[in-house]
Amino acid sequence: MDSIAPKWSITKLSGLPFRLMGVPSSPAGPNRARSVREFLLISALAGAIVAAMALPFVGTAAFATRQATMTFDSLPRELQAQPLPQRSYITANDGTRIATLYTENRVVVPLDQISPMIQQAAIATEDARFYEHNGVDLKGAGRALVANSQAGDVQQGSSTITMQYVRNQLITNAKTKEQIEDARVRTIGRKLQEMRYALAIEKEMTKEQILEGYLNVSYFGAGAYGVEAAAKRYFDVSASQVSLPQAATLAGLVQQPVGYDPTQNPKLAQVRRNVVLDRMALQGFITPAEAEKAKAVPIAKTLRPTQLQNGCAQSKYPFYCDFIINQIKNDEKYGATVTEREDLVKRGGFVIKSALDIKAQDAAQRAVDSRVPPKDPSKKAAAIAMVEPGTGDILAMAQNRRWGTKGVGVTTYNYAADAADGGTIGMQAGSVFKAFTLAAAFEKGISPTEYISSPQRRTFAPGDWGCGEKFNQPSYTVNNSTGSGTFNMWSGTAMSVNTYFVELQRRAGLCRTVDIAERMGVKLGSGKPLLRYPSFTLGSMEVSPLSVAGAYAAFANHGVHRKPHAVSAVSSLEGQMLYTKDGACRKAVSREVADATTAILTGVIDGSGSRTGQAMTLGRDAAGKTGTTDSNAAVWFAGYTPDIAAAVWAGDPRGGFKYPMQNVTIGGNYYSKVHGSSIPGPIWRSAMQGALGGNAESFDLEAKNGLQQARRGGYNRNGSSNGYGYNSDRYQRYNPYYNR
Repeated sequence: MDSIAPKWSITKLSGLPFRLMGVPSSPAGPNRARSVREFLLISALAGAIVAAMALPFVGTAAFATRQATMTFDSLPRELQAQPLPQRSYITANDGTRIATLYTENRVVVPLDQISPMIQQAAIATEDARFYEHNGVDLKGAGRALVANSQAGDVQQGSSTITMQYVRNQLITNAKTKEQIEDARVRTIGRKLQEMRYALAIEKEMTKEQILEGYLNVSYFGAGAYGVEAAAKRYFDVSASQVSLPQAATLAGLVQQPVGYDPTQNPKLAQVRRNVVLDRMALQGFITPAEAEKAKAVPIAKTLRPTQLQNGCAQSKYPFYCDFIINQIKNDEKYGATVTEREDLVKRGGFVIKSALDIKAQDAAQRAVDSRVPPKDPSKKAAAIAMVEPGTGDILAMAQNRRWGTKGVGVTTYNYAADAADGGTIGMQAGSVFKAFTLAAAFEKGISPTEYISSPQRRTFAPGDWGCGEKFNQPSYTVNNSTGSGTFNMWSGTAMSVNTYFVELQRRAGLCRTVDIAERMGVKLGSGKPLLRYPSFTLGSMEVSPLSVAGAYAAFANHGVHRKPHAVSAVSSLEGQMLYTKDGACRKAVSREVADATTAILTGVIDGSGSRTGQAMTLGRDAAGKTGTTDSNAAVWFAGYTPDIAAAVWAGDPRGGFKYPMQNVTIGGNYYSKVHGSSIPGPIWRSAMQGALGGNAESFDLEAKNGLQQARRGGYNRNGSSNGYGYNSDRYQRYNPYYNR
């Protein structure tokens, strides 16, 4: 991987990105006289066209002239030249190139960055009278007529460099297979069209511009379009650095890019190269001695072929790369249609700067692979998404699967993302959704010290659950899997008590809870809105790790949500900025509510006594929540520091309930039941430790006066120990309600 540093600034070429204007289709006055002269020229050439193209003599030259008479004046005089397709690049946030994308491997360069030897070789071989004619060479066509008639075959062509430029531009402009075939067909009508356009172009462009356009648009074989890409493909040098033998090889390729490919047909390529060298000597561009010296160099010794990677599959970070393409494809700001957006990526010649942090990405990948190896016999999977609070930058997305369509441990699905972005319809989130219930409770004004009786099993009667209408469903029974008793927010969260949270959700309001999650950007992995069911707080909704990480980032950002994004900026190769990331944000919850939720979630990781996240401590401020679904079908850990929010999922992509995380060996370790703390938690901790820098930021939690009662840890109301000792220093540090 190397950093992108544009070495040149592209001069806008007339005829490449802009419309090439000719004269009006119904000329008058001087223009009409010019039109007549052009017509007479084409008419005179019509018979030569037949011979030069080795077409059947369906009549005589007079027939061709009559065809020209009927066709020429009806042809348009302007060529709508589209921008040439070029390579685009995706970079990490530090500029490191992580992917190259193209439909045509091309880098447009100005003429002054193309070796004069290439220019001379092209002129000597393809159009010796290039600087003398006006786009159509009558003398050259006449010579082609004579030579081809004598040989009974096509020995010389009649196309000038200008006409070849036109032809290649027409092929480039074509969008469909039929249009491409029509542009390539060898007919009198097509030849006349090329001549008409060539004459118009010569009036609008200088010879240097035309030569520049020709060398950039032409196909040189081996997937290389344009001379810059060709020089890199065959010789691993730029077009400005080629030797004389290399320049002659490139010029000779245009006639038959496949047949003269030096990597496939070195003998034929060398013969063709030597012909080019002889013509250069004949035209006085080089001396005969220089030609002989260059011809003595075996073509194999000039080659240093390279194979340019293309597409996400060949990237070191294929899933992140594919996510970027999907984000661009789905965003109308990059184009009115999907086709336009895809063209931007693969044809536009842009630098797409991503939010990817290589340090975080590599740390996340190591963490995932260490716990759930890619080809683990269990066939379980794990994925993580990391988001920067405040910016919404997606720093990393990693999973234990490799990119591919066949084999063990491969997939093309990004398990960290939603379906629209190349992911899945999501996985049940489990108890990581309890954070939204905490926020809803604070927003409702419920005190964190308010105790709720939470038996091991509780049946909730039908009701409206705070939504203003009754749910058309029977009563809802909930069981605890961690502990039972009487809990407040601190202890109930640290132990992740199900009956506590369902009741807390009922008091805070189900619809308020769901609404907060939606305000924080959470939606179903399918893209549909969240559903309102009493089981919401227990994570019955199917979501992606990215969706959860983005929401937790809003808590870290004091309640302000920014939509997670992978694209930071899009610029042209010359550095012109075209698109930047959307800076829009919204206040999902108040700072008071967000900071209070953070204060509670810190106790999951850094509190005292038994807690579900006790093994996830980072040695710095951190908040988080475990998640385990029914039957251990999916397990999670989501958490954040002031710098990074991350969410980890582990499960079975074949179906969590069909293949639950029970009685299973993963990564060489046996688990009777996998919980959020047993695999996702350690992945989260390892990834965060690797991604975070040395400077430990602290949560800047806003305090609120008025709460008279401190945290009641140590014992449940019923007197049984729950292991939550009161820590005055920690309470004063984190509790936003503490009266300072």
